[in-house]
Amino acid sequence: MLPTLTFRTFILSIFIFGEVFYQGDLDDKKRELITLVVLATNQTLPQLKAHVSAALNVGLTAVEIKEAVYQCAPYIGFPKTLNAINEVIEVFIGQNIDLPIESPKTVDEDNRFDKGLAVQKEIFGDVIAKMRENAPTNQKHIQDYLSAFCFGDFYTRGGLDLKTRELLTFCIVSSLGGTESQVKAHVQGNLNVGNDKKTLITAITHCLPYMGFPRTLNALACVNEIIPEN
Repeated sequence: MLPTLTFRTFILSIFIFGEVFYQGDLDDKKRELITLVVLATNQTLPQLKAHVSAALNVGLTAVEIKEAVYQCAPYIGFPKTLNAINEVIEVFIGQNIDLPIESPKTVDEDNRFDKGLAVQKEIFGDVIAKMRENAPTNQKHIQDYLSAFCFGDFYTRGGLDLKTRELLTFCIVSSLGGTESQVKAHVQGNLNVGNDKKTLITAITHCLPYMGFPRTLNALACVNEIIPEN
């Protein structure tokens, strides 16, 4: 038992809470939201459950916590997201939080595509029109799903603002590994909505203890490619 205690106390705790937490100027709420989405992406569910409690302790609302995990769905898929949501709900029940949590949905079936496309263009600009125009005929439905589902069903929801959702998405796709093309796109997206390079480096530094050095270094390389040092 002693080696495990040593690992937790002297390596894990000192690195995460004595070093990483002091890099950059993200507040505790943003740090916990980032932690939640990385743990959900990695399906490290016992740790996710612990951090749901931590998120409540630092003042995040049940809606904000739920929305952060929901934001993972377009990137990690429904089964993993449902696994994570089940852990979240267990903590809410244990904390006597009233369920169901109020939905901050703002779209319906008639406008989810249009509103999603508008948010997509707000984040990425003119490249979206070109991407849709250049898609082969047999793949245009994927572009429609991207606009209606990823951006229409999720980015338009309340609970978290656009800058926060885009920062969380950057952390989610970085955590997946092997998604450098999407990481670079979301580096640019973050810049477009007002998250600067310092914020992105702080966010990816915060992800490091949860996703390891290889994915952290790959994400950092994407940041440096899109936003070179002066």
